[in-house]
Amino acid sequence: MQIDYLTLFPEMFDGVLNSSILKRARERELVKFNTINFRDYANNKHNQVDDYPFGGGQGMLLKPEPIFNAMDALETYEDTRVILMCPQGETFNQQKAESLSTAKHIVFICGHYEGYDERIREHLVTDEISIGDYVLTGGELPAMLMTDAIVRLMPGVLGNQVSHEDDSFSSGLLEHPQYTRPREFQGMKVPDILLSGDHSKIEAWRHEQSLKRTFDKRPDLLDKYPLTEKDLKTIESFKKHIEK
Repeated sequence: MQIDYLTLFPEMFDGVLNSSILKRARERELVKFNTINFRDYANNKHNQVDDYPFGGGQGMLLKPEPIFNAMDALETYEDTRVILMCPQGETFNQQKAESLSTAKHIVFICGHYEGYDERIREHLVTDEISIGDYVLTGGELPAMLMTDAIVRLMPGVLGNQVSHEDDSFSSGLLEHPQYTRPREFQGMKVPDILLSGDHSKIEAWRHEQSLKRTFDKRPDLLDKYPLTEKDLKTIESFKKHIEK
């Protein structure tokens, strides 16, 4: 995968892209990262990338020329995903990360100021994405967050291909509780079922715990999850417990 970042602050990416899982993925040549300062593509002697909006209004908008010129300088493909980090966009989630993890080329447009010239959105962008209902100074932090979520799903990045399959949201439910050694710590014991060696019972327990955790913390996720008849009975037992 090739990931390009159109940004005014390429130095912001250094620490994140050169650490931990992302660094190892790059060293294994599973992904290539490239930051482009689109100020270098401005068509004026002062390298100005923003201007006042036509019709009046607060703040400054990113001009179209630097972004279009920077995109023209990139080698892109018919299926290149061009992502505009934008508060108006679709909210990023695990399913979107899984979809993007199969892409061969991704370009993140990281803006600043009050917004973008609309022609950028209309003619360059394939995906408008937001990471939540709040406003940040620019698109760099969201792009880095998304990169981490996307790259870790690529084959070979985590080493064990099934490592991410039990993550919260991957199955549609929150992840079940996890324990490791020691078996007892300060009077707190690991549930006996996890020490039983009976893998079918352990899987059943984990699924029930995922249902319970989702019911307690994110019940909205259950509306989209394909609940079995047994799941529905389990959830009814949770409700009855609350009523008591």
